[in-house]
Amino acid sequence: MSDPRIERLEERIAWLEHHVTKQDKAMLEMSETLDLIRRECVRLRERTESSGSPEGGAVPAEERPPHY
Repeated sequence: MSDPRIERLEERIAWLEHHVTKQDKAMLEMSETLDLIRRECVRLRERTESSGSPEGGAVPAEERPPHY
């Protein structure tokens, strides 16, 4: 015979272990996504800085936007 309290504790521990595993996977995925976003930000920053304009790639004031 097994004690119902022990069974309930084992169930709760199993659920917590499963939950921790899911959280670890989610944290790893978010970390990879954050690294990708950081690399993309660096790439875009370098691209705008290398455009040669003093405003960092902004449209010159005398140039009209394409919707005009």
